[in-house]
Amino acid sequence: MSADRTAATDALHRALLERILVLDGAMGTMIQAEGFDEDGFRGALFKDHDRSLKGCNDLLSLTQPDVILRIHRSYLEAGADIVETNTFNATSVSLADYGLEGAAYDINLHAARVACAAAREVAEREPSRPRFVAGSLGPTNRTASLSPDVEDPAFRGVTFDELVQAYYDASRGLLEGGVDLLMPETTFDTLNLKAALFAIEKAFADAGRVVPVLASITITDKSGRTLSGQTVEACWHSVRHAPLLGIGVNCALGAEEMAPHVQELSRLAPIQVFCYPNAGLPNEMGEYEQTPERMAQLLADFAGEGWLNLVGGCCGTTPEHIAAIADAVRDKKPRAVPQVPARTTWSGLEPYTITRDTLFTVIGERTNVTGSRRFRSLIKDGRFEDAVEVARQQVLGGANVLDVNMDEGLLDSEQAMTTFLNQIASEPDIARIPVMVDSSKWTVLEAGLKCLQGRSIVNSISLKEGEAPFLEQARLVRRYGASVVVMAFDETGQATSVEGRVEIAERSSKLLIEQAGFRAEDIIFDP
Repeated sequence: MSADRTAATDALHRALLERILVLDGAMGTMIQAEGFDEDGFRGALFKDHDRSLKGCNDLLSLTQPDVILRIHRSYLEAGADIVETNTFNATSVSLADYGLEGAAYDINLHAARVACAAAREVAEREPSRPRFVAGSLGPTNRTASLSPDVEDPAFRGVTFDELVQAYYDASRGLLEGGVDLLMPETTFDTLNLKAALFAIEKAFADAGRVVPVLASITITDKSGRTLSGQTVEACWHSVRHAPLLGIGVNCALGAEEMAPHVQELSRLAPIQVFCYPNAGLPNEMGEYEQTPERMAQLLADFAGEGWLNLVGGCCGTTPEHIAAIADAVRDKKPRAVPQVPARTTWSGLEPYTITRDTLFTVIGERTNVTGSRRFRSLIKDGRFEDAVEVARQQVLGGANVLDVNMDEGLLDSEQAMTTFLNQIASEPDIARIPVMVDSSKWTVLEAGLKCLQGRSIVNSISLKEGEAPFLEQARLVRRYGASVVVMAFDETGQATSVEGRVEIAERSSKLLIEQAGFRAEDIIFDP
């Protein structure tokens, strides 16, 4: 990592200890006010492109960089400490609507450079107050957890691997362009966010450079859930494996409606917490009418409650909103990051936590082709809708976790695992509990992990093949956001004594915690 990037990270951490930092406001709102026509979006670079480009805001970092620079500057001068790059839809997945998939890297690269130029310019005028640039990674226009086809609940419009590649390319451009942070935001599907976080870790490794990461989720309505159905707590446990500086909430709601969700995150997360709500709820014309003064008052109340480390604005907010918010929180103390008790928690749409008072955790094992003749027959016959009923009966019968195993010689086990997990994801009464992905074959385990937005459990890995394969699989399990069952095997075979099992447990846990990045509460031993 270069010295200047290290200095920026250190400066960011110092600033977070001193005060509540202010994020910028809406880029789209400001771009709309410019009134660009088709030629304005195309510029000289894309004048011969074969599709309409009007509305592709991200492209303006290439075709109208001076305007984007001016917008960034206006937010910084209004009091923002952090500006986001103009890259909300700059992934190949979203840019495909404009036939611009191949331009994703360049758009991210140049958007980062434009934002960094604005931050440098303003910071040079006020050297005692550093300014930072966050690389924006939007949710894309696809959902990995839900089917776009009501007739086929197992179908997906995008795969986990496609999202990882798209986020990797975008992250690479942002890092090369010089951003100080990365910010996957407006997450309506936690599986999309897990793909972004997976890609970010790969981009860090390949770039040889690590920057702080802020992740922001979107609660779509008063139900307190994301579009893909997760509660705030379930979502937090799905992503807490990642090296996050902070977790927050943005978009969809105004500050008043967002309050309970910010409060919940503030209680749960032992990291920085932030929010950037819309300027109220839209009127019948889709316009945001909340005044800067009213929004600032509401967010000052959040700060007064001790919920915030960073704050800003989303849809409908302008430099005037950010100036009012910055003034309102200027003398407020930043949230004290809490010490949260270590507890084993998994999640589906809802969390499941083991405490000292928890009795037996019931694992529903009839969704296992080796444990249920009926289930095996249904899966072999391709009757996945009927197989879903087996899962439902397990949940109704009191299962806390659903074990899914497709290890059968005549099955395409990877495809069967994918199809079944996608199928049950559309059933909220089943999907509310965590899933244990169960297989003796790594490729089947990995196929399952790519389908699950919650914090799942892998059953299992062991030292049977030695430390190197064990660590390789363990690191991937952690990056997919799962807990792990470890079997009492090592290179010499299965342990046959209590002492042998204890020795394997101690050796495995040391490797998992010290070298694979696991927390102790995410390790389960099968004795």
